[in-house]
Amino acid sequence: MKRHILCLGDSNTFGYCADPNDSADHTYRFNEEERWPCRLQAALGAEYLVTEEGLSGRTTVFVDALHESMDALSTAYATLMSHEPLDLLVIMLGTNDTKERFGVNAAGIAVGMERLIKKCKSVECWGGKAPNILIVCPPPIGEGFFDEVMGNGCVEKSRALAAHLVPVAERNAVHFFDAKDCEFNPVDHMHLSRRGHAQLAEKLAKLIPTLL
Repeated sequence: MKRHILCLGDSNTFGYCADPNDSADHTYRFNEEERWPCRLQAALGAEYLVTEEGLSGRTTVFVDALHESMDALSTAYATLMSHEPLDLLVIMLGTNDTKERFGVNAAGIAVGMERLIKKCKSVECWGGKAPNILIVCPPPIGEGFFDEVMGNGCVEKSRALAAHLVPVAERNAVHFFDAKDCEFNPVDHMHLSRRGHAQLAEKLAKLIPTLL
């Protein structure tokens, strides 16, 4: 059986393209040759199975009153069990948690990630092996960011998130990677560009084999 990697994330795992001119197909979603999970699959090769589980707007644990089922915590059991057995769970979340309406700072977002980690560890989706989780901290939202729905304070919270996630990863014996150097687009400053997807896939393709 192939080594199975599940990529659990938000719009940056879904492959949302804020600038259609940056996409080969000129659409709102990068295609299968552009999205980082697909590029990761191509880089790792046939011995691996990389599954995309990206949902625009997804948070770690914070329930969104505007859209149902956006928190990863409440759907974790069904999501993980539908893809068992897993060899590695990659979680890249936190950007949507910075929304003003959730009212939490970077430390609170990290607490949410810790709760999600513990839940995912408890799900019996690991094929008899020990849980194996990689937390990817998203790049910080850029200075040019402005979005009325996201609200205020997002830039500052996203910049502070990595420092709070590192001890969470250490405390829960999970892996950590900071995607801070992966490029966001200059349109909304919070979604990966095509180059950013390629950068993230390349970095993870080097890291992940060392974790399995």
